[in-house]
Amino acid sequence: MDSDLQRYLDELVDAARDVLGDDLVGAYAAGSVGLGAYQPGRSDVDVALVSAGPLTEATKRALVQRLRHEALPCPARGLELVVYQRAVATAGTPEPGFEVELNTGPEMSFRRTLDPADRPEADGRFWYGLDRSILHQSGLPLFGPPVGEVFADLAPTDLRRLLIEALSWWLALPTPPGDEPAPGAEDAVLGACRSLVRHRDGVWLAKVAAGQRLLDTGDRADTGDRADVIRQAVAARHGGSPPTGAHARAFQEWVRAEIAGQPE
Repeated sequence: MDSDLQRYLDELVDAARDVLGDDLVGAYAAGSVGLGAYQPGRSDVDVALVSAGPLTEATKRALVQRLRHEALPCPARGLELVVYQRAVATAGTPEPGFEVELNTGPEMSFRRTLDPADRPEADGRFWYGLDRSILHQSGLPLFGPPVGEVFADLAPTDLRRLLIEALSWWLALPTPPGDEPAPGAEDAVLGACRSLVRHRDGVWLAKVAAGQRLLDTGDRADTGDRADVIRQAVAARHGGSPPTGAHARAFQEWVRAEIAGQPE
């Protein structure tokens, strides 16, 4: 692990323990760090904290003040931190269920949410159940018991529903017009690849690794134009041109249809 990142994660855990004391059950790196795909300068730092029980509003605010970028500088684009009660983490619920959500960093808009009811519906409520599913499989323990003892996976029907909701949310975003490469389209395509691999193979992979798996297997419809879109998305992660918005959208629609059981 990058030394700056390791130092930051150590300091984050120390700060969380200062605020939560014995109520801190565990701390786990998620996202690209947990999946072994962290890219300095590009990736966010995703961390989940687990508390023994519900937190008071004063404790939530104190935790935000200690962990926000101005108090604990993040060496990455930003920190995406979520705090869950242990009872929520072990339940396998598809609901958001968080105690605190904090987005903060040098290249990230500050966001603090202390109650799931305060999160705008338009911003999506599928993120948390999917993130906990990834944590169940690949969370990196920073403090506390093994991740499999703390985070339960989703039931198959809940997983499928949240994957479809996530793809629908991405598809509702504006699509750049024309045939020019669309910055960010590579993330939409590779995110859809990750959802498809999870649906087909039952495993969460990093986005680029998921795209590569589809290219390597070459089964079903992952050939021709779709394969070209995946290759372009993978190349864009290394400085190449991203796919067009129209191509990314068509690929996402195809993935959503397969997961929903409506293949062409």
